[in-house]
Amino acid sequence: MDKTVDEKFMARAIELAFRGLGGVNPNPLVGAVVVKDGKIIGEGWHKKYGGPHAEVWALNEAGEEAKGATIYVTLEPCSHQGKTPPCAKRIVEAGIKRCVIACVDPNPLVAGKGIKIIEDAGIKVDFGILEKEAKEVNKVFLKYIENKIPYLFLKCGITLDGKIATRSGKSKWITNELAREKVQFLRTKFSAIMVGINTVLKDNPSLDSRLDEEKFGIEKRNPFRVVVDPNLESPIDSKFLHFNDNKAIIVTSNDNRNLEKVKEYENLGTRLIYLEGKIFKMEDILKELGKLNIDSVLLEGGSGLISTAFKENVIDAGEIFIAPKIIGDNSSIPFISGFNFNSMEEVFKLSNPKFNIYGDNISIEFENL
Repeated sequence: MDKTVDEKFMARAIELAFRGLGGVNPNPLVGAVVVKDGKIIGEGWHKKYGGPHAEVWALNEAGEEAKGATIYVTLEPCSHQGKTPPCAKRIVEAGIKRCVIACVDPNPLVAGKGIKIIEDAGIKVDFGILEKEAKEVNKVFLKYIENKIPYLFLKCGITLDGKIATRSGKSKWITNELAREKVQFLRTKFSAIMVGINTVLKDNPSLDSRLDEEKFGIEKRNPFRVVVDPNLESPIDSKFLHFNDNKAIIVTSNDNRNLEKVKEYENLGTRLIYLEGKIFKMEDILKELGKLNIDSVLLEGGSGLISTAFKENVIDAGEIFIAPKIIGDNSSIPFISGFNFNSMEEVFKLSNPKFNIYGDNISIEFENL
């Protein structure tokens, strides 16, 4: 098969994979396309965690026509019985003649086993088509499956002088409505949102997603709501605690384990994570969240948590929104502080910056530091 033809159909499979954003975590985003005589006869993507995989949707749409066809899949088909049957066997049963895979699944439960099932059935397998692009789609999954540490994405809205709030803690609204719409998309995209206790005390945020589903083309999903609260100060009537979905998490000191207040939180369905001391390492927080199958975290602040994440160099990517506003007050709150660099060679540098425009706001997307 002509490589350009393979790339054309794999590109379509990758495009489909993106439609599962926010709905499949901690599973990977996967798209599949069934092609016969140069025409697409079936398409699918993994839509919801625990639901049918991309290959199943595509093969079901193709029906009997799948026999003798080629299937393009962005990730190696699974070989194990989980919440759904193994896709590799489904491909064999459908009578597929050729299977084109973008990249091998690093998950130890799969890792080459899906390919073996397909090849053992006499089906030709080719892989590596648009591999780089397919891995980019699943960078969250790939990091988590390899080390069980969630992917950390920083979101921050700042003024031109780098502030996130006035001296009184007021921050509504630094950024405009378009920028805030993008934030709702990020809250749906990632498994959890994290803020510090000061954000809760000053703003009483809901920490939910209010995504415009029609505009962004994906289904809204509320993330886990993580509050780092060393002294267990979160008011019982805090909005983030009252969704009846068991997705509220408080990270607090082990010293608070026996407080009467703990039972009040637990009665609301809140999970408490206990760490030693009162000043937590971001790495330790992420490890504990990883144990809960949380594969990605959107860090929204405040200044203390953001500074800690920069200090520990644990930020995988981020988007900083900048509004054309200036506070100009030394007592206002900066988005990052506590560093004493003496030269520009020492400062933090954002890798692979990409600039976006949201009306009169701009943003800088970046990867790593």
